[in-house]
Amino acid sequence: MGGVPMRHHTSSKVGRRRSHEALKPKQHIAPCPECKHPVMSHRACSACGFYRGRKIAVKKK
Repeated sequence: MGGVPMRHHTSSKVGRRRSHEALKPKQHIAPCPECKHPVMSHRACSACGFYRGRKIAVKKK
């Protein structure tokens, strides 16, 4: 009887299914230790090009 759809979905069952559809918060944004420009975590600074204390080549858009 596995392929037959249910006729009615309770609000609690629908809510449990939709509990994972919420928007996730943005990744943490912290100031760059070199220039204090806001930078997302685990990414090189787009203003000064530093990442983990070293100068990294950054492409300008």
